[in-house]
Amino acid sequence: MLRSYLRLTLFALGLLVGVQVPGFIEAYAQHVEARRLEAQQGLQGFQETARRFFHGDLDVLVEHYRASEDPVFQSDAQSVSVLVERARLLEREWQAMQRPWYAQAWHVAFAGEPRLRGEVWSGYRFQVLLAPEAIAWGIGCALALAWLVEALGLALARVLWPRRSYRLRRR
Repeated sequence: MLRSYLRLTLFALGLLVGVQVPGFIEAYAQHVEARRLEAQQGLQGFQETARRFFHGDLDVLVEHYRASEDPVFQSDAQSVSVLVERARLLEREWQAMQRPWYAQAWHVAFAGEPRLRGEVWSGYRFQVLLAPEAIAWGIGCALALAWLVEALGLALARVLWPRRSYRLRRR
């Protein structure tokens, strides 16, 4: 009986964790998009300068700033370079979040930018969504967790009490 309650508890825990997945993925996508738009806006003036003088190439603009004898331009070269790299990173993240749901989940879990994921996690509010994808994630995680824990428990029982499980099979 205790084993049945443990199974139900594990299933419920897996269900609650699973329904968070689509919400977190959506929060990550929204965070990336907001940061991407912010980065584009911050680069807008530099992009216009690069368009007018360097055929739109921001890297050439940064190199021009670095090569300048003016210490102000040299200092700004580093700042502009950081902004350009940040915008490129956010564009790559945004592109990754335009792919199918399974690719988004994989990206957020394993390939996403750790700093962005941390920012989203720190502001994430747990919620129980009743959207079909949240229900599917919840049931999938619940079954996987329940199966994994039971399989580990049975394997551990066979290691700790090998004769008992052998006797049960012979009866």
